[in-house]
Amino acid sequence: MDLVLHLADDYLLDKVWARLLPLNNHASYASSANFTSITYLEQSAWPRDYIPRQIISLSVITLIGIHCLYFLFAWLSYKFIFNHEMMRHPRFLQNQVKQEIQCSVRAFPTMTLLTLPWFQAEVMGYSKLYDNVEEYGWAYIALSVPFFLLFTDYGIYWYRPPLPLMLSTPWTAILQSVPYHLFIFIFPLHRWLYLGLFVFVNFWSILIHDSDMVTGHALEKVINGPAHHTLHHLYFTVNYGQYFTWADRVYGSYRQPESSLDPMLEIKKQS
Repeated sequence: MDLVLHLADDYLLDKVWARLLPLNNHASYASSANFTSITYLEQSAWPRDYIPRQIISLSVITLIGIHCLYFLFAWLSYKFIFNHEMMRHPRFLQNQVKQEIQCSVRAFPTMTLLTLPWFQAEVMGYSKLYDNVEEYGWAYIALSVPFFLLFTDYGIYWYRPPLPLMLSTPWTAILQSVPYHLFIFIFPLHRWLYLGLFVFVNFWSILIHDSDMVTGHALEKVINGPAHHTLHHLYFTVNYGQYFTWADRVYGSYRQPESSLDPMLEIKKQS
């Protein structure tokens, strides 16, 4: 998020803050814990490294980002990928889509507030993000991708709330997101790679909810896909993994997707 904030300051927020809280009109250098750049001629009384400005900027960026992700990309997945026949399932609640949207929108401010300490610590330079590829080499960058995925997958697996009691609370999403934030405070990771992985996991989280029960493919026993996650939502006690099935296999919570478990079968019985 420090990279996102830096780019936002460069291209937009420096001008916005200069208009909101002007200081004077001369060029200077602005710096934060991780970046240095030339500011715009119009300056703000609140410089880039002023913590209240950072917190407000991060809050706005996060809220805009989460709304765009939800109402644009999640909607596209719902519109074009999600199997709408699933809405005829007997466990699909009346007005469930509306209720889920309302629940999500109500949770966004709380989720943003609880995520801000991680983002703020990152912006202040406490993470192990780095810029120079040669600092750790290309081999480390290549290996850090599967390491990040395995670390976060394992961390998410071990957060197993008493579902469905906590299923609709923002605390569920916040606690499950901790491994993503924690990783960069323990292990070095290239800044741009982290941004790419962070975007990837958000899109992955959308796509595994498309409810498709496609079974029998080559990676079924390795990758935790939509079929696995559909069973997770049906039974609550299986397939906790985010990307892979290995942790569920090791600890006995794996359930193999099978055509006989397809929730569409119940819908067809009612037809």
